[in-house]
Amino acid sequence: MDLRQLEILRAIADSGSFTAAGARLHVSQSAISRQILLLEEEFKEPLFIRFGRRIQITPIGETLLQLSHRVFEDIRDTSASILDTRKTLSGTLRLVGGMTVCLYVFPPLLKEFRRRHPDVDIKVITGGTPRLLRKLRSGGADLGLITLPIDDQALATVSVIREELLLVTPPGHRLTSSNKPIPSEALVRQPFILFEGGSNTRRVLDEFFIRADVKPRVVAETENVEIIKSMVASGLGVSIVPFQSVAREIRSGSLRVARIAGQTLVRETGWVHLRSDRVPRMVREMMDTLTHILPRLKLAPPGGPKRPTTKPQQPAPAA
Repeated sequence: MDLRQLEILRAIADSGSFTAAGARLHVSQSAISRQILLLEEEFKEPLFIRFGRRIQITPIGETLLQLSHRVFEDIRDTSASILDTRKTLSGTLRLVGGMTVCLYVFPPLLKEFRRRHPDVDIKVITGGTPRLLRKLRSGGADLGLITLPIDDQALATVSVIREELLLVTPPGHRLTSSNKPIPSEALVRQPFILFEGGSNTRRVLDEFFIRADVKPRVVAETENVEIIKSMVASGLGVSIVPFQSVAREIRSGSLRVARIAGQTLVRETGWVHLRSDRVPRMVREMMDTLTHILPRLKLAPPGGPKRPTTKPQQPAPAA
């Protein structure tokens, strides 16, 4: 069996006759018949049943027909992929992400991506997770970097970042004055400024409060981490936020952080895109770029137990 025989088999099935298949492939009917006969001798089964001028494919013939579809589709996709890698990447990539990702991950990510692919235009959309998922499901966005988990059969996810969450206070606060882990019972009756309810980050925090038997006194909720930091710095309350969002303030001394004793609070962030057998090259290139810059991101303070690590990215299928 060879590719030419599979091509002939498909032409017969598509056209409905040996004569029409010969005309389509620019060969004689006798040559068509000869190749089918060779296949039938190889498998010792008829591939077509003839009813006068009509033919009907047999189960063995149908099996080979499906094989031909897969083989020629793979050849097409492989050829397209090879040609695609030789082209300069251009076009528009619509990227979505939450507030923290847009503030602290996208700037270095897009700078590196633009260095690699200067002809690609990036459109960034931010907002709450439900809105971003609607964008991805509807095709209004190509790729998202979103806090996990995402439970949606239409979307594929690849976890890439495990990010430490730490208690943050203004300088001079008694909770962070000793540079030691804070007992969870010390959080009782503290005023908290938290990410708004319904977000995956808030879900991680709510699960912690339940485990620690702490009922937080919530004085403010927002999805904007910059607002949270400003409120904490002004003395309105304390919060629990990703370390990378306060790394600059920790260096300057305008905020202090501490781990919570006996707890390792992390949130996972991952790539989200429409589920597909083949991922577009532009999407794969953006995912690869993040893998390249991950060591530059400050995901946890230096030292300390059980630092979260970046997770290895599984290779995406080629488009």
